[in-house]
Amino acid sequence: MERIRPEALTIGTDAVGALIQYCQSKRYTRLLIVADRNTYAALGHRVHQVLDAESFDTRLVYFDHPEVVADAHHILDILIAANNEDRIFLAVGSGTITDLVRFSSHRSGVPFISLPTAPSVDGFTSIGAPTIVRGIKKTLVSQPPVAIFADLDTLRRAPRRLMAAGFGDMMGKFTSAADFKLGHLLWNEPFDSEIAERTRESAQTCVDNLESIATASEEGMRILFDALVESGYCMLDFGESRPASGAEHHISHFAEMKLLQGGKPAVLHGAKVGAATIRVAQLYDQVKSLSQAQVAQLMEVAEPPNPDVEKLAIRDAYGELAEPLLKGQLPYIEIDHKVYEDIQKRIIDNWADIQAIAAQVPSAADVTRWLQAVGGAIQAKDLGISEADFEEAYNNGHYLRERFTIRKMMHLFFKGAV
Repeated sequence: MERIRPEALTIGTDAVGALIQYCQSKRYTRLLIVADRNTYAALGHRVHQVLDAESFDTRLVYFDHPEVVADAHHILDILIAANNEDRIFLAVGSGTITDLVRFSSHRSGVPFISLPTAPSVDGFTSIGAPTIVRGIKKTLVSQPPVAIFADLDTLRRAPRRLMAAGFGDMMGKFTSAADFKLGHLLWNEPFDSEIAERTRESAQTCVDNLESIATASEEGMRILFDALVESGYCMLDFGESRPASGAEHHISHFAEMKLLQGGKPAVLHGAKVGAATIRVAQLYDQVKSLSQAQVAQLMEVAEPPNPDVEKLAIRDAYGELAEPLLKGQLPYIEIDHKVYEDIQKRIIDNWADIQAIAAQVPSAADVTRWLQAVGGAIQAKDLGISEADFEEAYNNGHYLRERFTIRKMMHLFFKGAV
């Protein structure tokens, strides 16, 4: 699939005016607006009114319920409303609305335009649409928007918890970029050093401008949104979410799945990611504290995973959703003994490089302090999740994706040893 960046990107105080000019220049006269009750009030109503005043042919998909989820039911609602007509989709919202429209427009064979209402996620420019499919969180390949029009006044008025979620999502880039490198070093996973560094730098930019972001200044919101867009570009350029989605996202995805299965609100994605990043940063803190000699001693007592025990753990954690996941986990849980020993040796021989990767991850204490500064979630109770449920997500999230992360490394090669 050809990966094309948006041909128009506006982050300013007249984003709606820029949208009108863009649509007129492209002769996009038939539009399908998708919004929920919150995003329609924040921006959608104004966009709808202006489009109608300019004689555009508009149709509205309005989700009038408090908890909109990126799942098959909401996708079907959009596809029914689209009615296979030649209409450009307008996603008025942030993560969930954008993912629903990203997938629906792609499968309808038409472009979509993004109108963010909060700087809460990094997926605006991504080709992936994280979606709940039969209870499992999957990232479905879709398409990026052809244009993004971000209204700074709308972003600044967004509830603080949404801004904090966007900042939390960006903190996860420190650990995801590290996992990206670690997976390549130890498991020969695909990698791009330039993209890894761009991902890490996008997170660092947010830390460097912490005060401006925390006060929701115009410049702070521009910086945060730019960083979120850049993270999305990293995924777009690499062709998948790997650079910006590591162990912290797997914990978040598991927690979301359990919440939805229990009939509870999913909680903001970035809020879960931020809190999970603290736990993953703690693992990298452990890496920083161990010498090569200590690691060699730990490898002597570590044992390969017991496949039967691992399979039971997956089935206990995922229930009826377990079987589709098991196949992808077999390379880890049925690892050949010689391969296991080879990777143990690789860990020991490359410990200096592993520590260099860990050194680029801020300490868990720093991540906690930065999240607190913006009003972000730092622990289970801040998310409305029990400690037991969050611990379950930490213990089982790594089974969700076929990726080698710091959580995978500690589970497979240090379990019972540290």
